[in-house]
Amino acid sequence: MTTHTHDHGPASYSRAFAAGIILNVSFVLAEVIFGIRANSMALIADAGHNFSDVLSLALAWGASLLAARPATEKRTYGFRKATVMASLVSAVLLLVALGGIIREAVVKLARPAPVGGVTVIIVAAAGVVVNTVTAVMFLSGRKHDLNIRGAFLHMAADAAVSLGVVAAGAVITATGWLIVDPLISIGIAIVILAGTWSLLRDSFNLALDSVPAGIDLGEIRRFLLDRERVVRIHDLHVWALSTTETALSVHLVLSETPPRAGFLAALQRELHERFGIGHSTIQVEHTDDDPCALDSDCG
Repeated sequence: MTTHTHDHGPASYSRAFAAGIILNVSFVLAEVIFGIRANSMALIADAGHNFSDVLSLALAWGASLLAARPATEKRTYGFRKATVMASLVSAVLLLVALGGIIREAVVKLARPAPVGGVTVIIVAAAGVVVNTVTAVMFLSGRKHDLNIRGAFLHMAADAAVSLGVVAAGAVITATGWLIVDPLISIGIAIVILAGTWSLLRDSFNLALDSVPAGIDLGEIRRFLLDRERVVRIHDLHVWALSTTETALSVHLVLSETPPRAGFLAALQRELHERFGIGHSTIQVEHTDDDPCALDSDCG
């Protein structure tokens, strides 16, 4: 006996994605222009980082739109997994940007060049405002959706990085220490790495259908074994359908079948309320059934 229940994702963040992309494309162009004029590697590095964020926002937006499309005969889960793939690609893009930033910073360390400190301060300060405003747009959804969390982390990290660039411009203006500019670029790379690692790890795990973070498989197993007439369980699997939806499938071996009326509905409801599992597939078996006929782990 198999049964299903569905729990779809949160409200759309389309306006936030659109506004974030427009704001950041405009700012990237400004950073490139003024970075070249001021001969600031920190500004140009930050522009490269911000451009990767624009791509990430576009990917996340596209994935959220795809995830809302209905399932088909070929794609029975629809395009929900696109949100996971977008998070993974977003993390990889950040790592690629890391390599470019570090490479250029090392070149600048070897050959320091004059930097327009005042220009750096003004442009980077504008970046603090743009990135903070964009981050706030995704603040409420960051705890419930890895895709939204990726967008939030990108923007929050950018705001912190821009503050660092402001500091670099101030130090250069006050002291003339040109080496501060590439050093700040390397600091930017470290901030990106620190902010990206957890996103990369979590999205990679979800892409491999690992148990989502925050879910204890052992606790679920104990919960199921405590149910009425459940003798044992097997083939328990928990995985992410998307960055907001979790699925479960399990075989329950009961001492008496069929189960009492309402047993499965109550079980699904508790799985949703206690563990956030919105799509559960439960197969019921009897203790007299051949244990190895249905158990994939049976030797």
